[in-house]
Amino acid sequence: MRPDPLPIVALVLSILGIAGFIFLFVRDFNIYWLILSPVILVVYQFPAVAVFWIYKRRREARDERDKRGGTAAAIDEGDAGDRDLP
Repeated sequence: MRPDPLPIVALVLSILGIAGFIFLFVRDFNIYWLILSPVILVVYQFPAVAVFWIYKRRREARDERDKRGGTAAAIDEGDAGDRDLP
């Protein structure tokens, strides 16, 4: 099983978001940017949060599938959950 690259992508996007915020707004920082900086930082961090959210959903689905004891192909075919039925 190969590792999922999404946590690394989320980390890179997060670092790029912080770097973009610093590059664009710290050079000409004033009271308006101080007031708006939390909102602007959230906007720059949103792609990283979205990618990490997708990763967590995939991981939860994979863990649930593993807990049920079937593979994706077996579940799709419908024969993984029928083992306990008489």
